[in-house]
Amino acid sequence: MRLRSLLHKELIQFFRDPVVLFLIFWLYTIEVVICAYALGMEMRDLPLAVVDADGSPASRRLVDDFIAGGNFRLAAHLRDVAAAEPYLERGEALAVLIIPVDFERELYRGGGQALQFLVDGSNANTAAVARGYALQTVEAFRMRQSTLDERPRATVTAQLRTWYNPDQTNVNFTVLAMIALAGLMTGVVHPAASIVREKEVGTIEQLMVTPIRRGELFIAKTVPTLLIGLVAVLPSLALVGWFGVPVRGSLPLFLALTALFLLSAIGLGVLVAAVSRTLQQALLLTFFGLFPLMFLSGTMVPVESMPNLLQQLSVASPLRHYLEITLGIFLKGVGMEILWPHALALVVIGMPLYLGAWLIFRRLP
Repeated sequence: MRLRSLLHKELIQFFRDPVVLFLIFWLYTIEVVICAYALGMEMRDLPLAVVDADGSPASRRLVDDFIAGGNFRLAAHLRDVAAAEPYLERGEALAVLIIPVDFERELYRGGGQALQFLVDGSNANTAAVARGYALQTVEAFRMRQSTLDERPRATVTAQLRTWYNPDQTNVNFTVLAMIALAGLMTGVVHPAASIVREKEVGTIEQLMVTPIRRGELFIAKTVPTLLIGLVAVLPSLALVGWFGVPVRGSLPLFLALTALFLLSAIGLGVLVAAVSRTLQQALLLTFFGLFPLMFLSGTMVPVESMPNLLQQLSVASPLRHYLEITLGIFLKGVGMEILWPHALALVVIGMPLYLGAWLIFRRLP
């Protein structure tokens, strides 16, 4: 009876707090939409300046191929290389394509003819993407020209097949990664803010002197967050359909493993509340811990590209395992026969955190 009353009290307090309601709604919906549109790795309309010293039909076809794909837009048609440098300095062009004299003649003679592609490397990621687009465009142009050559020759054709994301778009990963990150933030911030707020106004001391047991109060402070986190996932599933992210696996399995992940996040939230005296301290400590977990999870950069030490540390991040679970269920359609190592990792990480949070909570004044 006491536990039911406490749970009822916590849920009423949650639904009467418009700031927390809006924060959770924002994390699972609006932030997902913003990041899905803004954080895509696919780049379009990169400004390209062209120096076509050949002026032949072949060179014009090559320029058209660069522009027609949509990855580049023609920023300027220049007469010499000297005029290209100011465009790069002013940022009016991200790259410059230089086609040498006699490009078409050397092309049809079968000789090696080098193209020059200058890229503004001040933003390394953008430069790498632009370089990749340029290499793809030149290779496609070369392959098309070789098919026009009537001389018989032995050829090897590679047929590439991309699994799980045939369009090779980054939207699927971004949407699922932001949903996973929203679960971590909700699980950590909500219990931390709830407990610290009780400490600030002095009501937690009043609860301690009542017949309520510490275990009942701990459950009342953590179980509603678990339920809220599971319910808050549902609106984000509508966004999954909006962005065309496939759902190939089991949604009940996803919700079950989400609950397991939330136990880890809730444990972290209670630990933050135990050492915080004010809400401002709790929020600062929360974000101090969230960013390392986020960076080590693979949401920003692949774990495989990190130094060996950080790769080993990332194993302790529950967000890394939850992200692998989310991608596996939605994009690959795999079940527990594949995901059990990550589920076991969540148990190994989450249970000690939750039990440690309970032990610390027992010692709160």
